[in-house]
Amino acid sequence: MTPAHRVPIMSEDKGPEMLARCEDNWVTAMGAWFPEGRVVLRGKDVLNDLGHRPWMEYFIYGINGQEDSRFARFVEGVWALTTSYPDPRLWNNRVAALAGTTRSTGVLALAAGIAVSEASLYGLRPIRGALDFLYRADRKLADGAILEDVVWEELRTYRNVFGYGRPITSADERVAPLMKFADSLGMGKGKFIQLAFEVEKILKQSRLKYQMNIAGAVAGLVADEGRTPDDHYYMAALSFVAGMMPCYIDSLGKPGGSLFPLRVTRIDYKGAPPRRWGAA
Repeated sequence: MTPAHRVPIMSEDKGPEMLARCEDNWVTAMGAWFPEGRVVLRGKDVLNDLGHRPWMEYFIYGINGQEDSRFARFVEGVWALTTSYPDPRLWNNRVAALAGTTRSTGVLALAAGIAVSEASLYGLRPIRGALDFLYRADRKLADGAILEDVVWEELRTYRNVFGYGRPITSADERVAPLMKFADSLGMGKGKFIQLAFEVEKILKQSRLKYQMNIAGAVAGLVADEGRTPDDHYYMAALSFVAGMMPCYIDSLGKPGGSLFPLRVTRIDYKGAPPRRWGAA
């Protein structure tokens, strides 16, 4: 918090002036801890008001200041149903499991797994991108565009549509359980989730045969709750850790180097031929 005699930091400050204003001074409306025994987050007392609430409610309130126990329960369900599979073959889980076989710590394993979750083809970027696409598509439709044209424009521009298509299997087994769970919370009937399924119809009938993946389904449900792409991204930041930790713990008892090794004969090497060291 800023003492009364301090001058607020101005956005146009630069160089020495900015550094002088920031010395021992952090202007914030977000929160603070006070030595006399008070903690404030977004204007609310943590110890007497926020601390007794479920962790997910507290987490979301810290992100955007919104209080919604139903939506917090929805996010918990999304994490459990869609993003925390305990399989070490999965990209970020593999990193956590590798950390276990090297006898690294659990915190470092999770930190590394979270870091690689911020990828372009999977994880956090498609999660955010799917919501952003639905919002952009809806604005174009409001301006008179045809949905099929919007979809193909997206493909021409970005070579994919976030929220659709999946490697290995075409269908996503998580969509149906998620929609059933959403229905139990009174969700799943809004215009954005309907838009998400309409996009799927267009792509399924195309030569691409893309089906909606879980990022698209979650995006439709989240859009109907009015959340922003940034909020969606922040809320998903830790969504994979419940799958990573079992993989890490399991790998602790395995020998070092045992995580999916490949014998040399399985590698199709097309580089320079072997050299004879010391040959004339």
